[in-house]
Amino acid sequence: MLEALVLAVVVVGCCALAYATAAARVVKQYERGVVFRLGRLHGGVRGPGFTMILPVVDRLRKVNMQIVTMPVPAQEGITRDNVTVRVDAVVYFRVVEAADAIIEVEDYRFAVSQMAQTSLRSIIGKSDLDDLLSNREKLNQGLELMIDSPAIGWGVQIDRVEIKDVSLPEAMKRSMARQAEADRERRARVINADAELQASKKLAQAAGVMSQEPAALQLRLLQTVVAVAAEKNSTLVLPFPVELLRFLERAQQPHQPQQTQQPQRPQSEPSAPEVPGAAEQPGLDASAPEPPPALDAAGQEAPERSLDPPATEDPGRLLGTSDVPDVPDVPDAVRADRPDGSAAPARGLDPAPGGRPARPRRQPPATPPLPPAA
Repeated sequence: MLEALVLAVVVVGCCALAYATAAARVVKQYERGVVFRLGRLHGGVRGPGFTMILPVVDRLRKVNMQIVTMPVPAQEGITRDNVTVRVDAVVYFRVVEAADAIIEVEDYRFAVSQMAQTSLRSIIGKSDLDDLLSNREKLNQGLELMIDSPAIGWGVQIDRVEIKDVSLPEAMKRSMARQAEADRERRARVINADAELQASKKLAQAAGVMSQEPAALQLRLLQTVVAVAAEKNSTLVLPFPVELLRFLERAQQPHQPQQTQQPQRPQSEPSAPEVPGAAEQPGLDASAPEPPPALDAAGQEAPERSLDPPATEDPGRLLGTSDVPDVPDVPDAVRADRPDGSAAPARGLDPAPGGRPARPRRQPPATPPLPPAA
């Protein structure tokens, strides 16, 4: 009988050990347990640690309460300014209500993933390309609100949503690169022009100071020489200003008292000898000098040749005809009338035969005869 009692105790102990093994559960610190008894939620959420359930009647489901990092697949869409882009993001969320995450949604991870993709496509269509590239903080906040609104009913809290990368077409990348290059070149030109303006003002001030102190120009020249010599070049270019040469020339000249100079009268040109009979002959300039008379081989004055034909010769014979009418002498005061009735200006010389004006004879000045040559 004692043996039967010991056997019964051993059997009961084994059954209790098997029951305890089947009913014992351990919930980790980052997990929460939800117990379903006969298909219905039983009690509250089991906390971390050791817990017991009925092995056949109860079922325990553990829910991870850690923050989950879920990458959102890249979504391709068209922005509001008609640019095709490809955007991918990442979502950070965690479960705050373990029972709702099990009861309200079949798979809360899949549900959050699909909601993130849909919200990302929607935010791409509502935004411009510049906002996607430079104003991502605002887009991240809007995307977080769009995903968090339905996830609250699932017992899931969205901590953060980040747009990870924005892929652009190659043509758009080249256009943006040219735009950025042009903008940088414009800013560089503005900065260079501003620098030139400031430098010109400073150079004008420096030139004013150097003009007051001539020695400052020489000091500046020496500084330039030192700067050029520091480069250790084989050729030294030394600029030498002309103002310095003038300054040294003035310094070397001795100081002489200034003498008053009498203004000199301009020497009058020697008057030409008066030609007798020049005043009576029209068309001759009395001030013009008379050429010296021609001399013959014996040193005597040679007679002047006359351009008029001799009086003994017949004018008609010289002209080739003998029927030449005699031209009466017309006085100087007589003026010829024009066909329109106006008076023509008087001519100083009488017309000669043949229509040419007579050339006046030049009277030689009265000079004493030269002595005969020895």
